[in-house]
Amino acid sequence: MVHLAAKFACVVVLLLHAAPVLAQSRAEGMAAAANAFLAALTPEQRTEAVVAFDSPQRRDWHNIPKDDRKGVEFAVLSPEQRQLALALLHSGLSDDGYDKALKIMSLENNLREGEKNVQGAPLRDPERYFITIFGEPAGVGAWGWSFEGHHFSQNIAVQDGTIVGDTPSFWGANPATLITFVEGGPEVGTRTLAQEEQLAFDLLTSLDQSQRAEAIIADKPPADYRAAGQPEPPRSAPEGIPAKQLTDLQKETLRSLLAAFCNNQAPELAAARLAEIDASGFDRVHFAWQGADKPGVGHAYRIQGPTFLLELVNIQADPAGNPANHIHSVWRSLNHDFGVAE
Repeated sequence: MVHLAAKFACVVVLLLHAAPVLAQSRAEGMAAAANAFLAALTPEQRTEAVVAFDSPQRRDWHNIPKDDRKGVEFAVLSPEQRQLALALLHSGLSDDGYDKALKIMSLENNLREGEKNVQGAPLRDPERYFITIFGEPAGVGAWGWSFEGHHFSQNIAVQDGTIVGDTPSFWGANPATLITFVEGGPEVGTRTLAQEEQLAFDLLTSLDQSQRAEAIIADKPPADYRAAGQPEPPRSAPEGIPAKQLTDLQKETLRSLLAAFCNNQAPELAAARLAEIDASGFDRVHFAWQGADKPGVGHAYRIQGPTFLLELVNIQADPAGNPANHIHSVWRSLNHDFGVAE
């Protein structure tokens, strides 16, 4: 029997380097979606939407409600253009991930209503998201795209018909758990990033006293995730408890947590991420916790392996003042963030 890690290693080599039919089809589908979107734009819109692949703007990203962003704004697009923009977004995400993305965008309605009496509150708009095409979408050469706005940022890089980068990948939710319905927003009780948070609590709860002592690296959570908006991910040594010190059941919970994030991406991209983790040694993945060990109180976690860094922080209140009901989470590659090989 071929060792599981060896099988996964073969998968990641195929997905990232050999460009099999599935990966090629995904990249081809992205190029077709990008070109269809571009063809539907006016010359003025196209000037805003297209940026050179080697421009520093490609690595200029952030999850905050910025006043100025690269790309063409979703709000100015016609209904047909919007459908084509969303088709491009969907080409990089799974069906579940696409549904979450739309929920994140719709939560801007909740924020606008919740902050309507707050002087100087940021602009909240479910249509204030921006689409950028980098380079020329084709089967040869380098190109990419991004879809970004408040609490959401997806960045794709393609080289010679192969997807070589799908990070930074930022997912946020405010409110994390929806308590009050607002027209245009999700239903009451919606937890947009439910598994991404709950499985980490499940893992923490399963740890024995000695494991917790190693996993919990701080009694207080950080103010936010690290390197927000930076072109390079943090590269400090991993902290917390390594997977090799977990039981088999705890390892499965950790795997499920990682899969919850990866499975937001298109299936081929999710498989490549998970395969890369196993090829580099799953036992070398570290889980670190900061802050409270229960919901509703500020908490955060980091998961880091040789190839990736995942951080989730939930410390801020929602607009109604409910504490720790505002999630920031980001997945970054330590080998090919923005498709740049290290």
